[in-house]
Amino acid sequence: MTTILSPASKKTRKTRTNARARHESLVALAFIAPACLGFIVFYLFPMMRGVQISFTDWDLLTAPKWVGLDNYTTLLADTHFHNALLITATYVVVNISTQTAAGFGIALLMQRISQSTLVRSLLLVPWLVPNVTIAVITLFILDPNVGLLNHLMGYIGVGPIAFYGNPDIAIITVALVNSWRNMGYTALLIFAGMQIIPKMVYEAAELDGASTLRTTFSITLPLIRPVLVMVVVVSMIGSFQIFDTVAVATKGGPIGSTRVIYFYIYEKAFQQGQMGYAAAMAVALLIIILAMTLLQLRLTRATETDLD
Repeated sequence: MTTILSPASKKTRKTRTNARARHESLVALAFIAPACLGFIVFYLFPMMRGVQISFTDWDLLTAPKWVGLDNYTTLLADTHFHNALLITATYVVVNISTQTAAGFGIALLMQRISQSTLVRSLLLVPWLVPNVTIAVITLFILDPNVGLLNHLMGYIGVGPIAFYGNPDIAIITVALVNSWRNMGYTALLIFAGMQIIPKMVYEAAELDGASTLRTTFSITLPLIRPVLVMVVVVSMIGSFQIFDTVAVATKGGPIGSTRVIYFYIYEKAFQQGQMGYAAAMAVALLIIILAMTLLQLRLTRATETDLD
């Protein structure tokens, strides 16, 4: 039996629906308001202020002097800036490739061997330790004279190796140290993405006689592409901002082999008093990261999934 509502009843129901929608909108705004406020105060306003400073010559002590595009013109010819970008790019490639590969391998092991909450908690322990602490610990572990790693390598006739002191491998060492710190967190993100894959897909592949390797590359990797893209993009953004490990472990050395872009910005701003020029480098880095992020999202089709 169909219930026929009078015009007054329809109007009342519509009013209640609109009121409920307004209430839900207000509740949603109340929840996101602190995050929006924090973004405006700690990100948006400092970013706008940084862009403004980049057009000035300012030593932090006297009044800023407007110089227009002079800082950006100097930036284009600054070989130290170009070298810092190259060193940072080396760090990013090594860090992201090793971190993502190790995280994916750990996630596969968790999927097939153990999904224990304890195991997942232990994986997060290195990620919870601050970068500064990790840098101090690895200074002792990798020390060529008293370091534990060199001591163990001595038993097989290798070493000693100055991991942080050799300009040929210093930036790779920094990248691998941070890769070790973050791979557990990366593994948990990838593991979470694996949980959305229907088990019937794996069962069908097993019935067809697909090996573990074939299943991994033909099913798991394609179906978790959006998660992998997110992990790579977030890792890339974080990798470009590497500073603390370098500041504690190598201070940009030896002979500038670990002077990443953030450390070079720090030197210009707070050691040489060229805040305007440092701000121009920060703006250039922002543009580079934004462009690379958009390019990655476009090329990897991050919004699409093969589950559909």
